[in-house]
Amino acid sequence: MRIAVLSDIHSNLVALDAVLAKIGAVDAIWHLGDVVGYGAQPDEVVERLSTLGAIGVRGNHDAAATGATDISWFNPEARAAMEWTQSAIAEPTRTWLAALPQRRSDGDFTLVHGSPRDPTWEYVTSAALARAGLSAITTEHGLHGHTHVPIAFTQVDGRMRTLAPRAGNTVALGEGRTLLNPGSVGQPRDGDPRASYLILDTEARTATWGRASYDIDAAASLIRAAGLPGRLADRLRVGA
Repeated sequence: MRIAVLSDIHSNLVALDAVLAKIGAVDAIWHLGDVVGYGAQPDEVVERLSTLGAIGVRGNHDAAATGATDISWFNPEARAAMEWTQSAIAEPTRTWLAALPQRRSDGDFTLVHGSPRDPTWEYVTSAALARAGLSAITTEHGLHGHTHVPIAFTQVDGRMRTLAPRAGNTVALGEGRTLLNPGSVGQPRDGDPRASYLILDTEARTATWGRASYDIDAAASLIRAAGLPGRLADRLRVGA
């Protein structure tokens, strides 16, 4: 099977559609949460994923959009965007988001947003945290997002290997247990403004990262037109 793994779309339909066009035909689409927040098209993104039969998990912004978590601790820009999102989304979007589980297992993979230990909130930013995360799941591989930065951790004979993948980099899934982050579709923060994604090939047993260029000016204009904080538009151009 060829599976597209997407994370942190953040209501950026322009970026999502660019990724979908780039990857072509796939057997499944998995998302790792934070479908909404920051961007200006939450309903459209959820409708696109729903129409395509995408499955996935709930992120902290998804939970906040449905009122399931407190947003008082969000930074001012994130809080303003979430307040807008809460008021803007249609009821079918709210229902779809509310139905997302915190974690999901499919074959050899466990899907979470934050980390296997804390599916909603923990950021996996080091080999030590990745090791702890792998110890919290029974599947061979884990998939997570939340940091908006693509990264791969592989555990071989008790040792952790770390890769900061660029577009086209591949990790073999048969060499050890892995914890993989596809990076962000809608708000990349690794200095590359292109939308980031991951392709799993379960027959070849590979995970390959990709990037898709998209019309950043169009996405930024939608953010500004919605009255969302301008910095959320500006950061799209620099991937930070």
